[in-house]
Formats: sequence, structure tokens, C-alpha cells
Amino acid sequence: MRILGIDFGDRRIGLAISDPMGIIASPYSTIDRKIVPDIFSEIDKIILKHNISKIVVGLPLTMKGTDSEQTKKVREFVEELKTKINLPIKVIDERLSSLSAQKVLVEQGIKTGHNKGEIDKTAAAILLQEYLETKN
Repeated sequence: MRILGIDFGDRRIGLAISDPMGIIASPYSTIDRKIVPDIFSEIDKIILKHNISKIVVGLPLTMKGTDSEQTKKVREFVEELKTKINLPIKVIDERLSSLSAQKVLVEQGIKTGHNKGEIDKTAAAILLQEYLETKN
């Protein structure tokens, strides 16, 4: 069964999906919140299409490990997601996933200035990969 990784942002939601054995995370897509009116319906379609069994959401804590305004938004998103999606949802610390994603993309020669969606789905893959490596 596959796991869906979510990097929640104000504009875009980055998505990543694990392989069926839960070993490797790959960037999947982004949901643009200004274009997609019902993000939960869109997430549900992806869950059904890819036989997702669990969701991992990145929680952007501050460097001191405390909540920020964005952390509160993510917590609200997770609470609403729990009411709409009937799957286990795990929240994990993702403090540096977006910075790591940007670094990975630059190393691959991909320009990140106008390609925020690539950063978002790569950040989702990084946080999902971290979860996969530490879940046991």
C-alpha cells in the first residue's frame, strides 16, 4: 500500500507518493489552492487512484520547535482532512524540507525561481522519504 506525503502551503499543496513497498518517495504533483476549489475532493481522487493507505503531513515548526502561524494553518488543515478522509494521518516535523527541496533541484540544474510547484512536490517527497526511513 502506498503512502501520500503532503507539504501544505498557502498557495500550493505539494504531493508525493511512496512506492507500493513503502521504501521510496517520489514527487507526484501540486494542487494550486487558487485554482482547485475543493482540495479535499482532489486529495480523495488521488487516494483512490493510487490505493493510498496512509497520509503523512509535514508540520512546519519553528527552529525552536514551537508553532508558527503556518504551523497553526497546517494543524487546521489536518483536522479538516481527518473529517473528510478516512485514513490514518501522521504529522511529522518538516522544518527544513522546502530548503532541502530547493537545494536538491538546484543541484539537478532545475531553476527554482518560477518553478515553485517543483519545490513543493519535492519538499513533499523529502518529508515522506524521511518518514519512510524512520517509521520502523
